Amino acid sequence: MKLKTLSTAMILAALPMSGAFAAAMDRSGQSISAFLQPGNYFEAGISVLDADVSGNSSRIVTPTGTVVPSQATGDMASSYYFPSAALKIQATENFSVGLLYDQPFGAKAEYKNQSGAFNPTGNEGTEAEVHTENLSLLLGFQPNVNWNIYAGAVYQEAKGEVALRGAAYSALSGYDANLKRDSEVGWLAGLAYQIPEIALKASLTYRSEIEHELNVNETIGGVTPFDATGNTVFGLTYAGAYAQYIAAGATPAQAQAGAGAAATAARNNVDAFTDGKTKVTTPQSVNLDLQSGIMADTVAFLNVRWVDWKGFAIRPNQFGQVLDALSTLPGQSALKGGNLVEYNKEQWTVTGGLGRKFSEKWAGNVSVGWDSGAGNPVTTLGPTEGYWNLGLGLQFSPAPNYFIAGGVKYFWLGDADALTVANPNVGKFEDNNAIGYGLKIGYKF
Repeated sequence: MKLKTLSTAMILAALPMSGAFAAAMDRSGQSISAFLQPGNYFEAGISVLDADVSGNSSRIVTPTGTVVPSQATGDMASSYYFPSAALKIQATENFSVGLLYDQPFGAKAEYKNQSGAFNPTGNEGTEAEVHTENLSLLLGFQPNVNWNIYAGAVYQEAKGEVALRGAAYSALSGYDANLKRDSEVGWLAGLAYQIPEIALKASLTYRSEIEHELNVNETIGGVTPFDATGNTVFGLTYAGAYAQYIAAGATPAQAQAGAGAAATAARNNVDAFTDGKTKVTTPQSVNLDLQSGIMADTVAFLNVRWVDWKGFAIRPNQFGQVLDALSTLPGQSALKGGNLVEYNKEQWTVTGGLGRKFSEKWAGNVSVGWDSGAGNPVTTLGPTEGYWNLGLGLQFSPAPNYFIAGGVKYFWLGDADALTVANPNVGKFEDNNAIGYGLKIGYKF
C-alpha cells in the first residue's frame, strides 16, 4: 500500500509535548497516534520539562520538642527529559503491527535549599526519583478503510530511589530506599474510526494496570530498620514516645521512663518484622482522541485522558512495618497503614486545539490543556495540583514523506498543600510554573 502525500491530518502526528507534566507521576500521555498513521511509518522524539516549584514549609515541632520555623523551600523540581519512538508496519491491506516506546510515569524532586523541614544541612536534602519505561507491541485489524481494531502487550520496567531528610519526616528523617528495577507485563486494546476525505479520526484506547513487586534496600540513619539488635527501632520509638509524653504534660523524668519502656517493647518485637518485596501498581488509563477537518487545510483536535490514580500507593516493606510499630505510641495511631507516596483521586486531562497547513512544507498548531490533579493535599515529592497550559507547535516537511516538528508548552501549575506520612501539613506551594519543549521527526516509507 503506497502512501499519499502529507495531509493536514499529519499535523497531529507531529505534535510533540503531548504529556510532559501532568498529575501525580503521569508523563508521556501514552499516545498511540503513530500506530494509526497510514502505511509504514517511523517517528522518534524527545521532550524536556523545566519546572519551577517552590513554597514555604509550615512551622514544625520535632519529636524532641525543637521548633522549626516556616521557611522558603527553594526550587525543588529538577528538570528532566524523556524520549519516545514508534514503528508501524502495514503488513497487509488488513493487518498492521506496531512497536511503541515511551516513559509513561515518573517523578524527580530535590530539595537543595537549606531548610529544617526538607534539607537540614544544606548539603543533603530530601530527594526522590521514580522511572518507568514501556515497550508496547500492537496488532491491528482493518476490515475496511474506516475501522481499525487493535490490541497488544505492554512490557514495563520500573525503579526508584528516595531519601527523606528534615523535620517534615519526624523520626523517619534519614530514611533511604533503593527500589530495584523490576519488569512486568500488561495489555492494551482499542478501536479507531476514520474518514480520510475529511481528516476525521477518532480512537479510544484502554491500558491495563501493571503490578510490580520490587526488591528494596532500606536504611534509616545508615542502618537497616530491622538489624539484629533492634537499635534503629528502639531509637525511633524512643524519640516519638518522648515527644508524646512531654506534649501530654509529663516531666522529663516521666517522659524518659515511659519512652524507654515503649522503646524496649518495640525492640523486643523486632523478630515479628518480616522481609518482603514492595508492591507498586502503575495505574490503568483510557485515552480518547478526536480530530476533524473544519475548513480547508485546518483541523480541530481534542484529547481526553483518564488515569486511575485513586488508591495508588508506594509503601516499602520495612518502611511500612516501622510506621505500624510507631502507631502504637500515644497519639500516633494515624501512622498505621501509612504510605511513602499516595494519591487519592482520579486524574482527568483535556487538551484541545487547532492545526493548520500553511503550505506544502509548513504547518502549525495551537493548543490549550487542563489537568485536574490527583488530589490535594499531595506528597512533598510532587507538590502541585493540576495545571492549565498553552502550547504552540510548528512542522517543516522538506519532502512529502518526512517531517521535523518542534513545540513548546507553558504550564500554570495549581497550588497545593504538602503532607508527609508523619505530618498532615508541612508546607504550601503556590504560584508555580513550568515550560516544556519537544522535538520530533517522522518518516513514511
